[in-house]
Amino acid sequence: MSTGDEFDLVVRGGTVVTAGSSAECDLGISAGRISQIGGSPRGRTELDATGAIVAPGGIDMHVHLSSSEPPEPGAPDWVDDFASGSAAAIAGGVTTIGNMTFPLAGQSLQQALARDLAAARDTAAVDYVLHPVLDSPSDEALAELPLLAGQGHTSLKVFMTTREFEAQAGEVIAAIRIAGQNGMLTLIHCEDGALVRVIGQQLLAAGRGGLADWAESRPELAERAAVERAVAICEATGSPVYLVHLSSGSALDSARRARARGLPVFVEARPLYLYLTSGALREPQGARYIGAPPLREPADVAAMWAGLADGSIDTLGSDHAPWTLEDKIDDSLDVTTARQGVADLETMLPMLFSAGVRAGRLSLQRFIALTSANPARLFGLYPRKGTIAVGSDADLVVLDPQLRRTIDGRSMHSRSGYSAYDGREVYGWPRFTVSRGEVVLADGQVAAEPGRGQWLRRAATAAL
Repeated sequence: MSTGDEFDLVVRGGTVVTAGSSAECDLGISAGRISQIGGSPRGRTELDATGAIVAPGGIDMHVHLSSSEPPEPGAPDWVDDFASGSAAAIAGGVTTIGNMTFPLAGQSLQQALARDLAAARDTAAVDYVLHPVLDSPSDEALAELPLLAGQGHTSLKVFMTTREFEAQAGEVIAAIRIAGQNGMLTLIHCEDGALVRVIGQQLLAAGRGGLADWAESRPELAERAAVERAVAICEATGSPVYLVHLSSGSALDSARRARARGLPVFVEARPLYLYLTSGALREPQGARYIGAPPLREPADVAAMWAGLADGSIDTLGSDHAPWTLEDKIDDSLDVTTARQGVADLETMLPMLFSAGVRAGRLSLQRFIALTSANPARLFGLYPRKGTIAVGSDADLVVLDPQLRRTIDGRSMHSRSGYSAYDGREVYGWPRFTVSRGEVVLADGQVAAEPGRGQWLRRAATAAL
């Protein structure tokens, strides 16, 4: 509540935009929530949003921030934790993240979640959810799923690339069925693991298989086959599925056909596939761009942009999984051992605005649907997150369409030290980022205390 007519914070003079509306008006914020839209509110603190877009804070439901225990002692690992990852998110206008939580050897899903909750509690500066990764679909793990859903963890992650998936496909399908019955959304990495392994070994046997052969080692057909299987699993179980980081036009067509039949199949795009093609992998230091699936062809890039615009793609997720450049381009690696992932939390929103909205490929409303409203709905957070409405959390990005920067990973907040987009000129960076009514970014400076972020208990997915 405000004291008299004075609010804790007023955002003045901007164009307030949601997935369904746009108006030039002021916002009054108290106790971390939107209290007034419009009128002439007065605040103890005021932000000047003149000439800027005031949008819901970004929601990135696909990040990999290292846990407190590396997978192998002394082995290279993702270099961002909840502290540096939060800073990168804030600098890029993202106020809520979804972290993939992998059980370590011998850990149950609940033990893995407790581990990451403890790490995030002390260090995260943005709000967060955790996606438990089902790497071993034991009877014990399946029995945990209803308990996790009851605790507010209403998502599950499955990799179709693993040998465990092939060996225990029936158990994985059972887990997806149980997840859907309990209001959970299953995230699926769609590449056919057997095909990827066979093709990788064939390349190595032929004297190839170096990092420059990454695209050839994981062809589009492996993704398409996995998407078709994921769609069949969705149809057989009735459970909603969320296809992470889709990369190819043919895979997107498979998802479109499924949705046209009324199946609850949802699609996430990844920034890498909007701005780069497979040719980049053959450049000197081309391994800096390695992610799974690999970069595709120009026609696939065009298909991704078309899907963003027409609604076939529901969300954008960074798949932020950063390595140092030295670890990334290590020439002792090959297509079977390559280090997958890039830093993308800080660049995701500004680049989509610049290459999408500013370039005329996307409406402002689609931009907001992709980056906040749709992920909030699918992951059980709406309308607390994902919109600007009275009673919603005051998570905002005040985006300046004229603010131009050249990307330089060395000066950004990820510990990666480089960006896949180094040297690109981008318009549309945050002037301010606000998280639950607190100004956590002002004029390019992150001003958030580690540990201020909150874990978010989620409702059932709206995908049901």
